[in-house]
Amino acid sequence: MIITLKDGSSKEYANGMTVLEIAKDLSEGLARVTLGAIVDGKVVEANTPLDKDCNLQILTFKDPEGRKIYRHTCAHVLAQAVKTVYPTVKLAIGPAIDDGFYYDFDFTTPITMEQLDKVEEEMKRIIKANYPLERFVLPRKEALKLMKGFDEPYKVELINDLPKDAEISFYRQGSFTDLCAGPHLPSTGMIKAFKLTSLTGAYWRGNEKNKMLSRIYGTCFDKKSDLTEYLAAVEEAKKRDHNKLGRELGIFMTDEKIGQGLPLLMPKGTKIYQTLTRFVEDEEERRGYVRTKTPYMAKSDLYKVSGHWDHYKDGMFVIGDEEKDDEVFALRPMTCPFQYTIYNNGLKSYRDLPIRYGETSTLFRNEASGEMHGLIRVRQFTISEGHIVCTPEQLEEEFKGCVDLIKYMLTCCGLQNDVTYRFSKWDPSDTKKYINEPDVWNKAEDTMRKILDHLGIEYTEAVGEAAFYGPKLDIQIKNVHGKEDTIITVQVDMFLAENFDMNYVDENGEKRRPYIIHRTSIGCYERTIALLIEKYAGAFPLWIAPTQVKVISLTDRNVESAKAIADKLYNYGIRTELDDRSETVGYKIRSAQLEKVPYMIVIGDKEAESGVVSVRRRGEGVIGEMSLDDFIARLRKEIAEKRLD
Repeated sequence: MIITLKDGSSKEYANGMTVLEIAKDLSEGLARVTLGAIVDGKVVEANTPLDKDCNLQILTFKDPEGRKIYRHTCAHVLAQAVKTVYPTVKLAIGPAIDDGFYYDFDFTTPITMEQLDKVEEEMKRIIKANYPLERFVLPRKEALKLMKGFDEPYKVELINDLPKDAEISFYRQGSFTDLCAGPHLPSTGMIKAFKLTSLTGAYWRGNEKNKMLSRIYGTCFDKKSDLTEYLAAVEEAKKRDHNKLGRELGIFMTDEKIGQGLPLLMPKGTKIYQTLTRFVEDEEERRGYVRTKTPYMAKSDLYKVSGHWDHYKDGMFVIGDEEKDDEVFALRPMTCPFQYTIYNNGLKSYRDLPIRYGETSTLFRNEASGEMHGLIRVRQFTISEGHIVCTPEQLEEEFKGCVDLIKYMLTCCGLQNDVTYRFSKWDPSDTKKYINEPDVWNKAEDTMRKILDHLGIEYTEAVGEAAFYGPKLDIQIKNVHGKEDTIITVQVDMFLAENFDMNYVDENGEKRRPYIIHRTSIGCYERTIALLIEKYAGAFPLWIAPTQVKVISLTDRNVESAKAIADKLYNYGIRTELDDRSETVGYKIRSAQLEKVPYMIVIGDKEAESGVVSVRRRGEGVIGEMSLDDFIARLRKEIAEKRLD
């Protein structure tokens, strides 16, 4: 058989040679790190025999597919260890994930993090035993009998839900057997370094109506040094986690009486929000946007026209009962139907287009309770929402303007190098999720792809991630824990102008349908604030910081002078706080440092008399003396330039 390798070279081998044997022929070093392979596009195990001509890519831990094999096997080692230490536990599922693996268990009694030490010790024993992972296949009846015999009800449910023609495979390692499609490592002894990292609750199959299970997370690497480096990064991430740090810094809070996904921005958080919204609104106005202010709710009639009622009702907060009430309302999940209604107030000419509507929009989405997370995923949030109504000929230039605005916003916030771009398309196989007009979808996606290519944007493509009315450019970002979310989006809509009967009169006096761009410029303010907390570990750039200067009185007799200086700074638009407590100056400086205030000035007798202030800068200490006017000029320049250092 002829084996074609990843570099394009080919080599002849005897039929039946395994992936590992071929790797060994190529290099002893390669064989030692081989975890599996991709054969003609399919991921297979290292001990898989090959019997025909094929394309072969050897997988190591450097490859995503190789890491998945490695980590999936570690999940099975975890399951075996838990089953050994806690024989009555029931097994659910245990996949590999981006940074490790997890397994869901149904314990008869609750388990704590402290008890995971026993599990880790058992995992080490299993790895040392170097059990081979042996795959076998059973008919459905025998597969069910096997899992019922092991008293594994979750596995029985999974088997029953498999398609009738599905191959039902298992893996055996030592005395432990698990239902699994694979692939896996040849043996448990290949795992070099692992660590169990957390214990959480998780609903069976992600459905909150099902039983809550215990999910044990872990990670593993092929080198102990990489594990050590990763765990250090995790500890740093915990320190930066906005859900912890944001509360400690008094930026936001939550309360059970108010409800999940409904955070309260405290004065500092509200000041950051206000700073960002003013920045966005002013910049959008400079770029030709006009502001709207629309209701937080509307009758179901509006959402039926837009299509939200058919495609998005489950994600909306509905007020009333369709069967009992004459009028049923819903809190708005987005602003587009309202701004389209404004557009339709009066006939438009091609000379009026483009019209760029902008609104600081508070929206409501009925997210599942298990999805809530700090400020990142909430049920009420505010976005920098906008809709551009334009002619087909203007579409590319307007889309380009949206991307330029987004890049400017990201750069000012320091997030420009932390994002990736995703072209989100519809899924033709799931037509219930979308407005089902394939020709329009194909036209919209082709148009958007050409625009993205003309702009030179590097992007990935994702089927099934489009809005129900059009394809999107999603700007993706990861939080400190590596979870990816969309921060900003730009959408091309060729449907809703038809739904709302939106028109303009072209240069020939004929009515035409406009194109619409849905977009945000800085995205959801709550999510952006969360990401900024994590990006800067709470030490915000001066222009964003809720308190920019802390004025500290040295003694009680300096309070009036300190207050006068604080008032002058405040009157120049610099967010200033006065610390005139009867505490030592060292204590007050440390307090300001813990609050991560960018600048401090201490006012004593000398400063009060001379008008010269001694300036301390966050992270640098004392940077020198200067006149108060020079200090104010310095700050105003730094704020105007939106400096990030």
